[in-house]
Amino acid sequence: MTSTSKTTPVLRAKSRPADRIFSGSTLAAGVLILTALAAVAVFLIAQSIPALVANPEELPTSPSSFWEYVAPLAFGTVWAAALALLMALPVSLGIALFISHYAPRRIAQVLGYIVDLLAAVPSVVFGLWGIKVLAPFVQPFYAWLVDNFGWIPLFTPPVSGTGRTILTVAIVLAVMVLPIITAVCREVFLQTPRLHEEAALALGATRWEMIHTAVLPFGMPGIISAAMLGLGRALGETMVVAMVLSPAMVIHFVLTGSANPPTIAGNIALNFPEAHGVGVNALIATGLILFIITLIVNSAARVVINRRKAFSGANG
Repeated sequence: MTSTSKTTPVLRAKSRPADRIFSGSTLAAGVLILTALAAVAVFLIAQSIPALVANPEELPTSPSSFWEYVAPLAFGTVWAAALALLMALPVSLGIALFISHYAPRRIAQVLGYIVDLLAAVPSVVFGLWGIKVLAPFVQPFYAWLVDNFGWIPLFTPPVSGTGRTILTVAIVLAVMVLPIITAVCREVFLQTPRLHEEAALALGATRWEMIHTAVLPFGMPGIISAAMLGLGRALGETMVVAMVLSPAMVIHFVLTGSANPPTIAGNIALNFPEAHGVGVNALIATGLILFIITLIVNSAARVVINRRKAFSGANG
C-alpha cells in the first residue's frame, strides 16, 4: 500500500488597491522622515565648516578656538536640562501613579485634563512667569542658601540679586517637561496587565508593593522613553532660557550666582538677529553640537530601553 503526499496550497489574500496605497504611503512617510533628518544634518554640517576653519578672532567673544567658544554653551545646555529632569521626573512619576492607581475616577479625569492642558501652554508664557514671578520669589531663598550653605560648591557666594540663575531656568524647564513625562507615564502605567496586579495583591502585597513589583518593572521602558522626551524638550528650549537666564560665557556648577553658563538654544535666539558673516556660521555650528547631543541622548536611551525590555513584561 503506497501513500502519496499532497502539498497543501498556500492561500494568499488578494492584494487590494487600498492595501497597496496604504503600504506605499507608510513607506513614503518613513522615507520622508529619514530624508528630512539627513537634510538637516547636511545643512548643519555644510554651514558649520566655515566656523570650524575660521580664525578664532572672527568668532563671537574672540576665543582661542571654536571649541573654547562652544564649551560653555554645551555645558550650560546639558546642565540646565539635567537639573530640570532631576526635579521633574520624581514629581511626574508620583502624579502619574496617583492618577492611574490611587485617585478616584472623577479626580483622575480632572487631573489628567489639567496635565494635558499644562502641556499646551506656550513657552513664552512660562518665560514671562519665570522672570516676573518665580525669579523675584526665589531670590530670598537663594540668599538664605548662600548664607547658610555657602561652603557647598553649588551655592558659592555671591548670590544673584535678581534670581535669574541657572537654577531658576531649571525650575521653569521642569514645570514645562512635567506634563509630557506625566502623560506618557500615566498611559504606560494604565497598560500594566491586570492579572499581574491582581496576582501581587492576592499574594498579600500592599498597593505600594504591588506597584513596586508589577507596575514599575513593566513600565520601566516607558518611563525611560518619557524621561528622554522631557530631556529633549529641555535641551532644545529657547524662549524660557533667553528670557529668564542672565548668561555669561563660563563653566561652573554654581546654582545661585549671577554668572551662569548659557545654553546653545538661548544663545542662538539672542545673537542670531545681529550676527553676520562667520558669526552666523558659528551659531549654526553650535546648533550642530546641539543636534549631536540630542542624537547621543536619544541613542543611549534606545539602548537602555532595549536592554530593559528583557527584564520587564513590556513584550507581553
